[in-house]
Amino acid sequence: MTAPGTFSAVVPAGGSGTRLWPLSRSHDPKFLHDLTGTGRTLLQATVDRLGPLAPPDRTFVVTGGAHAAAVARQLPALPSRNVVVEPSPRDSAPAIGLAAAILHERDPHGVMGSFASDHVVLDGAGFVAALRSAIEVAETGRLVTVGMTPTRPETGFGYVHRGETLGVGGAYAVTEFAEKPALEIAQKYVASGEYLWNASMFVWRTSVFLAELERQQPQLHDGLRRIAADWDTPRREDTLGGLWPALPRISVDHAVMEGAAAEGLVATVPASFGWSDVGDWDGLGVIASNGSPVTVVGDASRVLAVDTVDCVAVPAGGRLVTLLGLRDVVVVDTDDAVLVVARDRAQDVKGIVDVLKARGSTDLV
Repeated sequence: MTAPGTFSAVVPAGGSGTRLWPLSRSHDPKFLHDLTGTGRTLLQATVDRLGPLAPPDRTFVVTGGAHAAAVARQLPALPSRNVVVEPSPRDSAPAIGLAAAILHERDPHGVMGSFASDHVVLDGAGFVAALRSAIEVAETGRLVTVGMTPTRPETGFGYVHRGETLGVGGAYAVTEFAEKPALEIAQKYVASGEYLWNASMFVWRTSVFLAELERQQPQLHDGLRRIAADWDTPRREDTLGGLWPALPRISVDHAVMEGAAAEGLVATVPASFGWSDVGDWDGLGVIASNGSPVTVVGDASRVLAVDTVDCVAVPAGGRLVTLLGLRDVVVVDTDDAVLVVARDRAQDVKGIVDVLKARGSTDLV
């Protein structure tokens, strides 16, 4: 058991990143890839930046059985007991809630944070500073979200509405979680200065989170607590297999955070540290751009571009990728699929995956 009040980091590593198809697949999702040219995958980079506050023995990854071995290979310093394998995906509330319940069994006084495995942060020191503030606020009994100061009226993110200052950690009360807005609403949010992007970075005492989960989602709470009670015993697999399939499939925002905000229990720490959720190829092109006409994700020697500007090329199939006379286009080449898409349609790539699934082409998704 860790010391009372110790901070632990939880990294949910799930999903298939369908908007980054065909590089990201269900068996090889985006968090296992180095998409920024740093030599570290998104998962490894996430764990790296948490290191100053949560060393490997206090870092936990929640993932599916199909990815557990890859996670272990990429994070060799992580103790094997810190890879929490969920039998099937049931959205973020069961995944994060299971980690919270297990940590609470081991340390009832602990503070935990949850950080997505597939996001990019450019300013690591700024991230650590914001996280320290969030931990300070969480110690007072609030559920805390680290909110990103918006740089544009983004329609692809949810928002949090900040209220009065709380006088601790530079935090504000959260009055509302807002869904992804239409452009005109996003413009009003940004102009008001009262809204932050919801980056799905959460910090709380496990006891506070579980109490709210019990109030709002008693079935989910009871199932997770029963699983956690048996987690470090020989009964784990039987209990997990018997209870997990019946748990509600729901996000942590809908399960806990929205209702908790309505009760005045949520705080936000505003931050600006160069955050992106790497949601699609256009967004990745912005992050990885070095000012050249073509942003290459991967081996630049495998790309030949002539009279081409504002494009993204991903030569993952080992072949030479050539671009001639193109503007605002993404070209992704893999062993078994090629994607060519206009950058302003990058959000729609998920629709191609949906069509492939409907056709039964599961080997391609």
